[in-house]
Amino acid sequence: MKPTQLKNQKARVAYLFQKGLALHQKNKLQEAKVVYEQILKIHPQHFDSYALLGLLSGQTKQFTQAVDFLTKALQINPYHAETCFNMGLALKQLKRFDESIASYDKAITIKPDYAEAYSTRGNVLQEIKRFDEAVASYEGAIRIRPDYPEALYNRGNVLKELRRFEEALSSYKQAILIKPLFAEALNNQGLVLHELRRFDEAIASYEHAISIKSDYPEAHYNFGNALLEIKRYEEAIVSYKKGIRIKPDYVEAFSNCGIALIELKRCDEAVVSYKKAILFRPDYIDANYNLGNALIKLKRFNEALKSYITVLEVKPDYNFLIGLIQHFEMVMCSWENFDNQKNLILQKIHSKEKASDPFTVITLVDDPSTIRLCSEIWVKEMSPSNNSLGPIYKNPKKKKITLGYYSADFRNHAISFLIAELFELHNQDIFEIVAFTFGPEVKDEMYNRLSKSFNQFIDVRNKTDEEVAVLSRQLGIDIAIDLVGLTGDCRPKIFSFRAAPIQVSYLGYPGTMGTNYIDYIIADNTLIPAKSREFYSEKIIYLPNSYQVNDRKKIVSDKKFSRAELGLPEEGFVFCCFNNNHKILPKTFLGWMRILKAVKSSVLLLLEDNNWSAANLKSEAEKQGVEASRLIFVKRMLLPEHLARHRQADLFLDTFPYNAHTTASDALWAGLPVLTKMGESFASRVAASLLNAIDLPELITSSQEQYETLAIELATNPAKLRGIKAKLESNRLTTPLFDTPRFTKHLEDSYTRIYERYHADLLPEHIYIEDEYKYHKSKQWN
Repeated sequence: MKPTQLKNQKARVAYLFQKGLALHQKNKLQEAKVVYEQILKIHPQHFDSYALLGLLSGQTKQFTQAVDFLTKALQINPYHAETCFNMGLALKQLKRFDESIASYDKAITIKPDYAEAYSTRGNVLQEIKRFDEAVASYEGAIRIRPDYPEALYNRGNVLKELRRFEEALSSYKQAILIKPLFAEALNNQGLVLHELRRFDEAIASYEHAISIKSDYPEAHYNFGNALLEIKRYEEAIVSYKKGIRIKPDYVEAFSNCGIALIELKRCDEAVVSYKKAILFRPDYIDANYNLGNALIKLKRFNEALKSYITVLEVKPDYNFLIGLIQHFEMVMCSWENFDNQKNLILQKIHSKEKASDPFTVITLVDDPSTIRLCSEIWVKEMSPSNNSLGPIYKNPKKKKITLGYYSADFRNHAISFLIAELFELHNQDIFEIVAFTFGPEVKDEMYNRLSKSFNQFIDVRNKTDEEVAVLSRQLGIDIAIDLVGLTGDCRPKIFSFRAAPIQVSYLGYPGTMGTNYIDYIIADNTLIPAKSREFYSEKIIYLPNSYQVNDRKKIVSDKKFSRAELGLPEEGFVFCCFNNNHKILPKTFLGWMRILKAVKSSVLLLLEDNNWSAANLKSEAEKQGVEASRLIFVKRMLLPEHLARHRQADLFLDTFPYNAHTTASDALWAGLPVLTKMGESFASRVAASLLNAIDLPELITSSQEQYETLAIELATNPAKLRGIKAKLESNRLTTPLFDTPRFTKHLEDSYTRIYERYHADLLPEHIYIEDEYKYHKSKQWN
């Protein structure tokens, strides 16, 4: 080519390049591309055209083409840092991560002060979860450019993933200081503050982000989550709905909005919210799971089970869900898959998998070792020990020991029907008693009675677990008594923070908590014999008679129920069981059917928890050759009338392995004998504990055969049954079971003993309380 032609060609290329560059800068990408391609026809080795075509292809998301152009550019000029950088961007989009990192490394080698290359290299490392390397890469960028807010922000994100929350918070704060309107950094700063349980600061951070960027759906959602955490449910719902207005398919916001609605007892609205989430994402497991929870609250058990099963189809190992399904199938007495599901749950527990909550397992098995293992698995996942409040420093001994009782059941509830009089009898010269109530807002007769029994009656429903623990410490609670354990509405996290120097499990939960932050469990020698202590994480406080307190003020109505009023035939022996339906297991029911077949014209009076259980039990009866009409179901009623209707029954048949607790006390108080089978677990020995304390050990059996034989004998030998009823009537007011002042004194002695032990710097140990009355002939009390 002649010099003149070469000069003209260079001029033409230079002109076209300036034209293409101008179009590119104006975002006229297709026109710019045409011009770059024209250049390459004239000058096939034009580096800048290949490099800019690569950049342009990346901008239009044609990443494979971008790599091709950038490769050609680098073949012409291998040492161009920006082109190596752009190659890294394109390769990242194609998920060719190792090659992308290599491109950034090359860019940095060529240009050691290339802060952007360090930063974007960190983004790739973050995406492939090489977090420590990502942090180092971001820090390389920050060393070069200390005022680089994006690098500081991204470093914060990785530190958050590494759960190095304080460092993450520092990184976000630096980014925001440099770039005050950095909404994303403010949002993520809120997430870290949430993790650190600094909810007020988290809320302020989200509000700041939203003030900068009002159409930021994630900030509204996270704001709602923080409000949910501190139980400001109405405000949380408002925040979720704002996020949904901006992002109509925001399934997470629909789902969490449902949680807040459930807490406000607006379960029908919660169902609607969950269904909207599922409409957008049918396989969204959290929404399906929470939908099941809402349907349970509405007692739509069959629909709830369908939701839970949908979750299992997507995620077979969803935490504790198999046990939850089993529990509600038992509530419905739906036993089609009972044995297979039970065996699967036990297999998973022994493999240390998160298969079931402990409450379900207590109902399923009479094996204390399995129950302890299940409790340990559940507590480790749901409420592990938390040292964030620091230790409780020992104060000098006080004249009065301050007791804190924590419960969701300070209302018309089985636990309160047992314990109410205890609170009224506590020695006010020795004890200060404080109630922490976190159950439903129900101000019924029992609530009104209990609220007058304490020195302080504190509603902590809207406080977080941590706040309740802090309040307990501020009030100087010496002994915290958890009356809920691991049952419904439990809040073990309160005790995980250490609400008091001594923490005790009592009454509400018949088993070990399986954790190191509950020091003692209150029991007796029948419930936990010495050979069984290894199955309890707590030390045992052994009360001398029965562990179960009772309320002598329970009124038995004067109403005389006729058999017809209860749906009973005019003649025939009446067996009964007023336990919750989920305690009726197939083996227990088969035994009952054999008893009915052996005792002609007998019937079984049961409590109807729900329509499904009644229908299923009647169907099961017919399968066993027993007419369905011999199963009579009655509804719940006020306690005085419920106690009165016991008079129309002849014998209470207990369940196994989860015995009658309050229902056994009710029956004995009403004069109705209780026949039980005693096993090895706490829950399977409760009725035996009560019968021993009322001196009726002849009603305790230890095998299914003994249980059925004795039931049939008592039903067919009227004289023997009359003798037992007479003994029960004689013992009711002369033996320890219903001697509440005596019980209160023993319990107070145990509190004093463990308090003295703590102040003597002694670790918790098994405590035995002697019965000062045991050498005296029993006397009737008033």
